[in-house]
Amino acid sequence: MTASGIVVVDKPGGMTSHDVVGRVRRALGTRKVGHAGTLDPMATGVLVIGVERATRLLGHLALRDKRYLATMRLGSTTVTDDAEGEHVSSADPGVLAAVTDDEVSAALAALVGRIAQRPSAVSAVKVAGRRAYDRVRAGEDVELEPRQVEITRMDVIDVRRSGSGIDVDLDVECSTGTYVRAIARDVGAALGVGGHLTALRRTRVGTFGIDQAVNPEEVDESAIVPMSDVAATSFPVWRLASDEEASAVTNGRRIPWAGPAGPPAPVAVLDAAGDFLALAQDEDGLARYLAVFVTPRL
Repeated sequence: MTASGIVVVDKPGGMTSHDVVGRVRRALGTRKVGHAGTLDPMATGVLVIGVERATRLLGHLALRDKRYLATMRLGSTTVTDDAEGEHVSSADPGVLAAVTDDEVSAALAALVGRIAQRPSAVSAVKVAGRRAYDRVRAGEDVELEPRQVEITRMDVIDVRRSGSGIDVDLDVECSTGTYVRAIARDVGAALGVGGHLTALRRTRVGTFGIDQAVNPEEVDESAIVPMSDVAATSFPVWRLASDEEASAVTNGRRIPWAGPAGPPAPVAVLDAAGDFLALAQDEDGLARYLAVFVTPRL
């Protein structure tokens, strides 16, 4: 039986996230595979894949901060806010040439912090039960509602100028739900020249970095990070003191909370041997189980 755990894949450009899931399913011989945090086909980098029981962790792992290396081009816009979309407009060359590096930095700085960001119309956000990109492809005009996201850091790595655009390389740290191509769109709009994303590489999702990632063709059982290791690095840990407590947890019986103090948040419950039993949180002094990952103990 295939082991349960996480595979960190370095997604190549041109593949969808679903393509990667299919390749991992074939490599490991199991249908129980899913991913956390979709990457567009153009984008490369960290895609977190759950295998077997770890698919139930993905909803929790996706709610993490992320880091990207990105390149935006100021001076033109596209229908998708990235290089894969149809060209919409180009800035006047004189107006573009007048944009200074300081103005670019100021427009980026204005987006750092908690902001209301409008997702790209061509996105996976659902509108009345249908993906926004499906509605756009059907010829509908889609204007999505802004949503709260947080951009914690956005550093300029390099600025390159040509007659047709200004290319800006960025290192971005942000919350889940942030659209980096929307950053390019909004910076271009603020400068009056338009903008879109030309390259995107995700280098980290939560605690999973690009240094851990393997190419899809290299995936085998040795690439699976065990559930206990994932739990210990991704969540606060509560290690139980007795086999009786462990039996109660695996059978879904609530026990007095003796885990980390603080606001209710997912905590990894481990037995005395370090095996990952469940995700739980404190509820009125008792453990409430978000998910149990092992078979009941008698």
